[in-house]
Formats: sequence, structure tokens, C-alpha cells
Amino acid sequence: MPDQNAVLIANFPVRDTTRSKLVNLIYNCILTNQKCILFFANTNFIVTCDTLKSRMRNDDIFIVNDGLGMDIACMLLHGRKFKSNLNGTDFMPYLFSHSKRKLRVFLLGGNAGVLEGAADFVENKLNHQVVGTCDGYNGIKDSKDLVKTINDASAEVILVALGNAQQEEWILANYQKINANFFAGVGGLFDFWSGYKPRAPKWVQKIRMEWLYRLCLEPKRLYKRYTVDIFRFLVNCIKYRKQVVK
Repeated sequence: MPDQNAVLIANFPVRDTTRSKLVNLIYNCILTNQKCILFFANTNFIVTCDTLKSRMRNDDIFIVNDGLGMDIACMLLHGRKFKSNLNGTDFMPYLFSHSKRKLRVFLLGGNAGVLEGAADFVENKLNHQVVGTCDGYNGIKDSKDLVKTINDASAEVILVALGNAQQEEWILANYQKINANFFAGVGGLFDFWSGYKPRAPKWVQKIRMEWLYRLCLEPKRLYKRYTVDIFRFLVNCIKYRKQVVK
């Protein structure tokens, strides 16, 4: 069934909602022992996950907007902005802060040092239980063993930080085999939680220029994302515009 709250961006059904409503949807899945997946769609997601979008048209999957580029696309295609900017760096702590009990969390991605720092943040800052971790390198080579490890840990929440589109591919391929209820692709979130990389100052976040701050810190890694990939993102939006403009 099509999501009545979805806005099509490059033919991805992006949910137009608020963070409080999204929290309620996710916790309803956890409390009723259902499965749900959360993907944060920024311009990089739209470009790199293009071949996965047919697999994302599923009631289990919530795709939400992340960043200024998505608002610009929504304005161009639909004449309005999204209700909220639902980036993972801000939303995930908000989600955890609204749980009525400790959640059992498994962290997948990053290197050993980043994982250790992220796990410490989840336990001591967010006050939830980390029941297992796995690095994003050698640790994910045997998915069968990893699925067993996660299930043996009785995890409820799986946070996957492998970057687009590897994290989305991994979740889509494995979530039905895992007994957890909630899965999220969180990109570079563990880097921020561990302190390995800094967030932009609050005033930069407020004017929605955090992407520029990150580009200045990591120009070699992010240059293509904010030049070539932005162009590809706009091409994809134009390609599918006839499907969203009446």
C-alpha cells in the first residue's frame, strides 16, 4: 500500500513527517514486536541507492529526508519544503531519549576505536545497553555468522554505519533473518558519538550549512559528494519529475 504521507523524490517514497510522529511509529513497532527500517535520505543516498529503490517500497521501511538538498528538491518538485529536517545525527539521540525503558542495541560499522567510543556514548550518555558490536571491515565478511551473533545477543535495535549504499544493502539483505525490531542506516554517526569527528558549531547547524563545514574538514573525501553527486542527484530528480508533477 502506498504511503499517503510520502513525497516522491527521484522516485524514492520519502516520508513527510515530524520527529515526534516518527518516534511513535518506531516505538509502536518495537512494542508490538514488528520490524521496521529507517533510512535517512540525503542527496548522496538518492544517488548511491538508486538501484535499491524498488526493494525499499515496503511497509516495513521508513525513508525520511536529511538535509538542505532534499528540501530544495521538494520545493522544485512539489512547491513546498518537508515538515522537518530529520537527519540521523540529531534524530537518533532524540529517539533514544524518548524510550520508556532501556533498549538492547547492537552497533555495526566503523573501526574498533570508533566502535568503543560509540558504545560508551550509547551506554553512558543515552542510557541504553549495548549488547554487541562489529567493525565495518573484517567483521561483516561472513553475514551468516554475524546474524547468529546478533540473534544470540537478543538485540532489539541494530544501528548500521557502513555508509551509503553498503549499509542499506546489508540491512535489506539481512533484516528478515534477524530477530531485532528496529534497523537504521546511520552513516557517520559513530564518528560523532565517539568524538572522532566534530559536529559543526550550533549556529552553523542552525543555518543548515553543516555540509559546508564537513566539506572544509574533509575536502578529499567529500568533494565528489558535493559536486559530481549533487549534479547526479538533480538529474535523477528531473528524470522522474513527470511522475510527481500533475
